[in-house]
Amino acid sequence: MQRQALLEKSREVEGVKSLLKQYKLIGVANLHKVRAAQLQELKKKLEKDAYLRVVKNTLMEKAVSECKDRPNIEKLSGFLEGANIFLFTHINPFKLASLLEKSKVKMVAKAGDTPSQGIIVPAGNTGQPPGPIISQLNAVGIPTRIESGSVWINRDTVVAKKGEVISERLAAVLSKLGVKSVEAGLSLKVVYDDGLIMTEDQLRLNLEEFEKTIGEAYAYALNLSLNASYPTAENISMLIQISHREAYNLALNASVISPGLIIDLIRKAYTEALFLSSKVQLEKETS
Repeated sequence: MQRQALLEKSREVEGVKSLLKQYKLIGVANLHKVRAAQLQELKKKLEKDAYLRVVKNTLMEKAVSECKDRPNIEKLSGFLEGANIFLFTHINPFKLASLLEKSKVKMVAKAGDTPSQGIIVPAGNTGQPPGPIISQLNAVGIPTRIESGSVWINRDTVVAKKGEVISERLAAVLSKLGVKSVEAGLSLKVVYDDGLIMTEDQLRLNLEEFEKTIGEAYAYALNLSLNASYPTAENISMLIQISHREAYNLALNASVISPGLIIDLIRKAYTEALFLSSKVQLEKETS
């Protein structure tokens, strides 16, 4: 039996080594409190982008130590703690992190969960008849009243802060109210990207801020190229418009006669003549 177990472990290590050599990117994600049903759903969603596999940390560490041809891969050993799932893929690490983030779903909290943001129970009708629910709500700081035969919550109430452990009492109340207050899903701890190690903090991008920064940089570069009259595919039409406007104003002020200017020159001369005539008339009236 012991020999059989050793053979099975050896075969699994060889299988993991094959995956480590086959895929450009290896991600390590935390499996803590991830529901089995959710994990199966996630595997289906990512089947075209990544291969997900649960491997014992000891076996993964051995496989990593034997992959000498992959630079810096031994650094993954420092992240092999707790319950993990490993993701093998060729896609961009930021895309992988984004896919996992988008795959997270809101669920009803259980005792011991820690929310990623504060939990607010909204004001309104609970749909519950008067009874034990009143004392249960009051016990977690939610103010109530009875109206039209139902228990109502008086105002929006913060019942837990970010990172605060949810008690059994609060979990029961949130479940009864149907408040989905915690995010469930995989979070990348680290990725190995063909020699580069990137941690969770480095993979987290504020896309809105990033998009805003790119937009500001584009606007600055565009203004700079226009002021320097440096032609590019993006600004050439604007440069032509600016040049045309400057040339037009110069020719108009210099009274250069051309087919494109003749009407505006006559209009300008007529306006100046009217102004001069009114000024002469004013001089006659005051003299």
